[in-house]
Amino acid sequence: MFQTFDVTSRPEQAAPRITALRVAMTDARLDAFIVPRADAHQGEYVAACDERLAWLTGFTGSAGFCVVARNGAAMFTDGRYTMQVRAQCDADLFEYVDWPATSIGEWILPRKAETIGFDPWLHTEQEINALRDTLKGSDKTLVATHNLIDKIWTDRPTRPAAPAVAQPFELTGMTTEDKFELVIKALQKAGAQTGVFTLPDSISWLLNIRGSDVAHNPVVQAFATLNTQGKLHLFADPAKFEDLGPDPRIVIAPRSEFNPHLQGLEGTVLIDPSSAPYALRSLIDDSGATIVLGDDPCILPKACKTEAEIAGSREAHLRDGAAVIEFLAWLDAQDPAQHSEISAATALEGFRAATNQLKDISFDTISGSGPNGAIVHYRVTTETDRKLSESELLLVDSGGQYVDGTTDITRTVSLGHPGAEERAAFTAVLQGMIAVSTARFPRGVAGAHLDALARAPLWRMGRDYDHGTGHGVGSYLSVHEGPQRISRVSQLPLQVGMILSNEPGYYKAGAYGIRIENLIVVREAPDIDGCDPRDMLDFETLTFVPIDRDLINADELAPWERDWLDSYHAQVWDLVSARVSASAKEWLRNATAAL
Repeated sequence: MFQTFDVTSRPEQAAPRITALRVAMTDARLDAFIVPRADAHQGEYVAACDERLAWLTGFTGSAGFCVVARNGAAMFTDGRYTMQVRAQCDADLFEYVDWPATSIGEWILPRKAETIGFDPWLHTEQEINALRDTLKGSDKTLVATHNLIDKIWTDRPTRPAAPAVAQPFELTGMTTEDKFELVIKALQKAGAQTGVFTLPDSISWLLNIRGSDVAHNPVVQAFATLNTQGKLHLFADPAKFEDLGPDPRIVIAPRSEFNPHLQGLEGTVLIDPSSAPYALRSLIDDSGATIVLGDDPCILPKACKTEAEIAGSREAHLRDGAAVIEFLAWLDAQDPAQHSEISAATALEGFRAATNQLKDISFDTISGSGPNGAIVHYRVTTETDRKLSESELLLVDSGGQYVDGTTDITRTVSLGHPGAEERAAFTAVLQGMIAVSTARFPRGVAGAHLDALARAPLWRMGRDYDHGTGHGVGSYLSVHEGPQRISRVSQLPLQVGMILSNEPGYYKAGAYGIRIENLIVVREAPDIDGCDPRDMLDFETLTFVPIDRDLINADELAPWERDWLDSYHAQVWDLVSARVSASAKEWLRNATAAL
């Protein structure tokens, strides 16, 4: 099993650890200390040795901050974690703060805390500058310091040392030489002679390598610089790369040599203020080099998949879709009372593993029944595991990592007798998903422009959801990939080749959760006779798994929405039926029947 269901943190563990942190704060002459989720690489997902926020507070979500002051502490989380943070963090210790509605600086300002410590490796320049702006004019001082958590975390796991493996050209569609040339042109355009790279997925993409340093994310943790002469310096455990063979363009050195290397840079150096650790500025300033601020040159080309990557993703989704269909057919044949959230998640991983091509799951499967389905990023444990019931919904959000692609799919299913309220909400969520799936839009349109399409059916009912409609997805890389998004805040124009999720939802706390998710890829839209000759884009659907027809109020769908669903289900049958077992095929025949 790639997933475990152990309880990894408990609220009662936080009190002695907060006390120990306050002792360390006193020794360091600090009135407050900030503990983010991030690591020095600033990726969303972190290795076990960097789970400082979870170790200190008990909160295991993928986004959040904690501020510990002498006379109080606060957990900052967004709407995805409103319920989770309350379940995992002791209310006697922590104030729950809605972030980003309230920033760290706004919480600190009225408190008696003059010196606020932070680890400069765990915050970006953008974050620290924003905090400084908020505190400007007050008596507060930000102090860069060594990480105080590392001083008190006595059983901290060791840094991962898994070997790197080559990702073949037939799956990347670009050689490392091609990518170097692309990035060097971007550096020259930005007026930089050297670029500094800290994001593991950027470095893994650039070098056409994959690893297993972070659970469920096939990335290699490293730091790197690339100059316009084509020389790349890579900082990680050299033993990781022994099986790859030498490359005259690449110099590999231990992580410990990264800081001296930065202090020896010359000329103009590009760093990305949104992802580079704040510590880089002082190190590069020591060298006398000039810092140029700009986007990580790997981010956008990594997001715009090559034809080889899109072809790989199509195949990965058909393979994965067959596994999910086997699971849904199995689930439909079971007595719900004999199963639980864990047994459902275990069965699903088993069907994926049976493909003999599964490298990992792409994240811990969210298997939430009844009220647990309303916890957006629910992680089932042996303590929270609920028996399934035919009177409740089951929300299963899962994905697989295959060498040819990364998948992410959510299906919400009725286990027996759905109520009228659940059917109405499910139908509205489906209408939003269809609206995005069928969107046709001019080149230059951003994710923020499309986000409302998914929400409109729910808005008409006075409902909404507190997460984005879609995130970017990597090509056998991170299941959450920037910069592309479908959300209210995303102003980046969508471009051909970008893979995104399409996942509207609705969550009624204490009752049920609904989410339907397919992955889609941006493509050039075909011309329509008689229409203006505009440069238009649309989406190709990658995910092919039936949507539960028992939860749909068919009379509420417009004719074009019914046509889309019937056509989609016909495609599911045509593309996947030959890949499943005889019993699953019979189930699939009924599941894909026209409305």
